[in-house]
Amino acid sequence: MYDIIVIGAGPAGMTAAIYARRAAKTVLVLEALSYGGQIINTPDIENYPAAAHVSGFDFATGVYNQAKELGAEFKFEKALEIENRAEDKLVRTKKNEYAARAVIIATGSENRKLGVENEDKLVGRGISYCATCDGAFYRKKKVAVVGGGNTALEDALYLAEVAEKVYLIHRRDSFRGEEATAALLRERENVELVLNSTVKQLHFEKKLNAVTVAGKSGAERTLEVDGLFVAVGRIPENQNFASVIELDGSGYAVAGEDCRTKTEGIFVAGDNRQKEVRQLVTAAADGAVAATAAVNYINSK
Repeated sequence: MYDIIVIGAGPAGMTAAIYARRAAKTVLVLEALSYGGQIINTPDIENYPAAAHVSGFDFATGVYNQAKELGAEFKFEKALEIENRAEDKLVRTKKNEYAARAVIIATGSENRKLGVENEDKLVGRGISYCATCDGAFYRKKKVAVVGGGNTALEDALYLAEVAEKVYLIHRRDSFRGEEATAALLRERENVELVLNSTVKQLHFEKKLNAVTVAGKSGAERTLEVDGLFVAVGRIPENQNFASVIELDGSGYAVAGEDCRTKTEGIFVAGDNRQKEVRQLVTAAADGAVAATAAVNYINSK
């Protein structure tokens, strides 16, 4: 029996473990893969207070070691389900069952990918899924954004302030995002809309240097770019827990800034919950909030 089980060892989950241990609660962190989450793919973090110019791997390792030194226990097993019992919560993995008084779900979300050959190989070498994280690396360079929702439009507008040229590639002739933002993009001289088009091929040597797009007619065009920002959505990893938490239409956990779910004693933290800003600093903040709420919940019992 643990006081708190944290599911997910990304920045949110590991921060939750740190705060829970500092409150003298026993903590088990369950992680399906490796600690760090998506941040380990970031070569250089520039937007986290007092940690500028640190690699995502080094940052994650520092948080992991801090949580371990405080006494958090880590097991690399995938949580398959949560059973909400009268006195506790039971978390099942493929190998074991673990009980706790409270659970924090911090499974994050994964980027929806284009599915183009060599995409994974070029992550961090020209391909990014976060314009606000990596846009500064492309100052006065040529970049492309793929997508048609609000995130893609906002990314393109942000990059237009940084880059020499921005191509916005979308498979349809109109955007799903807000028209007001689309109108601002149309006014920018350094933004070119590439509509009714999809990315078919990535060109690279050591890094990305061009992309080939194909229109609906089949006609192809090659765009010379230094960076490609993919903004075609994210996939929150919440489906295994749909019986104990409420999910919105996109699969995100329904919870406010207090990180509380509909089930007493179950909390969510990080990119898998409904929120406006999904950044490293907000993930860490969620971890602190969720852990504090879980500690207060346990103490109240």
